[in-house]
Amino acid sequence: MNRARRMPVKLLMQLSWRNIWRHRRRNAILLSAIAIAVTGVTLLNMMMRGMQQDMMNTAIENLTGHVKILAPGYRDDPGIERGFEVVEGWQTALPGGVQGWAKRIRVPAVVMSERETRGIQLLGVDPVRESISFLGDATVDGERLAGPGDSRLLVGGLLTEALDTAPGRRLVLVTQGADGRTREAGFRIAGVYRAEIAGLEKAFVFTGLEALQQLLGTDKITEISIRLDHEDLEAPTIAGLTGSVENLDVLSWRELEPQAASMVEISDMAIYILFVIVMGALVFGLVNTLVTAVMERLRELGMLRAIGMRPRVVVAQVVVESSIIMAIGVATGLMLAAAMFAFVADGIDLTAFDDSLASFGMRPTFVPVFDIRDVVLVVVLSLALSVLASFYPARRAVKIKPLDALRR
Repeated sequence: MNRARRMPVKLLMQLSWRNIWRHRRRNAILLSAIAIAVTGVTLLNMMMRGMQQDMMNTAIENLTGHVKILAPGYRDDPGIERGFEVVEGWQTALPGGVQGWAKRIRVPAVVMSERETRGIQLLGVDPVRESISFLGDATVDGERLAGPGDSRLLVGGLLTEALDTAPGRRLVLVTQGADGRTREAGFRIAGVYRAEIAGLEKAFVFTGLEALQQLLGTDKITEISIRLDHEDLEAPTIAGLTGSVENLDVLSWRELEPQAASMVEISDMAIYILFVIVMGALVFGLVNTLVTAVMERLRELGMLRAIGMRPRVVVAQVVVESSIIMAIGVATGLMLAAAMFAFVADGIDLTAFDDSLASFGMRPTFVPVFDIRDVVLVVVLSLALSVLASFYPARRAVKIKPLDALRR
């Protein structure tokens, strides 16, 4: 009697496993539903993480960096009059894990060819340090800038087409100097760059930092952009720079690109909402299946109760069956998701939707991202929900009196 009351775990597992195989068709349908749902949720999570990572990387590589140093008021009224001089030794305040930094001048300007005129952002850069931005990876037709003293231009492909010009030709740039007067000068095009985000090609024109300082009549710069190895380093970097750089704003990319930051947060919430909706629907299916299974086994459960099986053992058997079904379904779903992820791991070409993606700050090649945290979330919550879902049919099973069950 004691053995029947206690029932070893091994015997409990064997009974649960046999009961699953007794109703193969029904359980196969349930397993398929769980596997498909887990596969869908996992793949959608990968897609959402990829979109999230893409928007964040685009914002950071779009000449922003993880952290940027600016003069107060520059964001409201950008111009060289709101520039600042670089303090010697400011880099000592940077923590470890810095990929690189770049100092620049960014001012509004007008560019004119023989046929067209366009408003642009004129940037003076040190080409060696621009590996932290999209400019470092951009393909260039013609020549790149040779250094900070190079007075030639690097122009975007779409802007070149709009101006009807080409490498080797001259353009006229008009901007405001440090003294407030208009400065106008001719520049020769060194090369034409191609960026993954088409809008960048229309907006930015690059020249050497020292060459632009000479044109504007200043030794100042307007920004220092810092690229980190990981986003978690932003807070200590900002704290360290704020204490060492006086009278300057030290801002994170989230403050500089609020639209992209909001989209990243929204996608984070969407991942959890989607998971709750899909797994909630699965729980209802699981409860329905388990209730049906319990009703079909009333005589069997009544007999087990009659020979001395305790109610908690009956509950444990139903819970174990539910957990086994969910575990097999989740494992199958994750394997299917991994197999499908292998086909798209190198990226999905969405060039046809380039303009629409650009409005969200995304590249035309979409790369899903595998995040182990999402897999852990799916596994843990799925098993937890299966245990919770099994308690209702288990309670129904133990409420039935053994004599009533045997009469059916």
